[in-house]
Amino acid sequence: MPKFSVCIPAYKGRFLSECIQSVLGQSYADFEVIVLNDCSPEPVEEMVRSFSDTRIRYYENERNIGAVRLTDNWNRCIALAEGEFVMIMGDDDRLDPGYLEEFTALMIHYPGLDVYHCRSLIIDDEGNALQLTPAGPSFERVCDHIWHRLNQWRSQFISDFVYRRDALRSMGGCYALPLAWGSDDITAYIACAQRGMAHTNRPVFHYRSNSLSITSTGNDLEKMHANLRYAAWLRDFLAIHTPHETEQVVYHTLLRQQDRLMLQRKRYTMALSMRTHRVSRFWMWYRHRKQFGLRLSDIILAAVKARGLAKRLSN
Repeated sequence: MPKFSVCIPAYKGRFLSECIQSVLGQSYADFEVIVLNDCSPEPVEEMVRSFSDTRIRYYENERNIGAVRLTDNWNRCIALAEGEFVMIMGDDDRLDPGYLEEFTALMIHYPGLDVYHCRSLIIDDEGNALQLTPAGPSFERVCDHIWHRLNQWRSQFISDFVYRRDALRSMGGCYALPLAWGSDDITAYIACAQRGMAHTNRPVFHYRSNSLSITSTGNDLEKMHANLRYAAWLRDFLAIHTPHETEQVVYHTLLRQQDRLMLQRKRYTMALSMRTHRVSRFWMWYRHRKQFGLRLSDIILAAVKARGLAKRLSN
């Protein structure tokens, strides 16, 4: 049976004790917990030391490195991991007690893969259920995964993936993008490019949606720069990828539609930024439109979408 490394880069610390407790409460017991303190202003070490479980390993960064290059923290955790499989979770999220047991069953059913995935439950600050991420197929290949993700028919986070540790190391760790905006996507694409990915629709990961999550914070322009690099990666990947016989149609669809799909991602990024301060951010995007290959119509469409996102947030 596999050993897991559950890695927690600690930035905020507000929910860290609950996060650690959710890992220690797993029904599957063969795991280690790696807590990496990224110079958090909260008493992270004190919170970690309050647990006496010997499976917890605590580390500190000498300086904050996750503000922009969040993947540096993820990759340090991967380098420290001793388990055969590794997952990285936010310090304000939590695991269902059956998270590791569910992934173990998935690995038994689909042996030999480098990446496995689960559905997620989105919760609020108080831990109340808000919604589920979309369901997925039990198995899919990389082109299907890219196609559904870029059409925004999937919602995913770094923590609902479990990776074979050595596969992550061999590919250089998690793919680096500014603010890790899309890093979880591309990391999964690379890991499943040859063998595919298995998925469970049991929502064993709980993602806490709040104003401090990556989706809600960060420099909007840095996110748009990340989108440009995401598009460049996709173009290069499709140019060299040899599709499996079952993904020929979707592969050629991606080749034809990649520019449209990446424009859709840019619009979504602008919409997220315009949920608040809509007027000032509208003009910010207008000023930078040529830099990011945007048209006025793209910015207007994003502003309209932002209104709907803001209403959903307020509800």
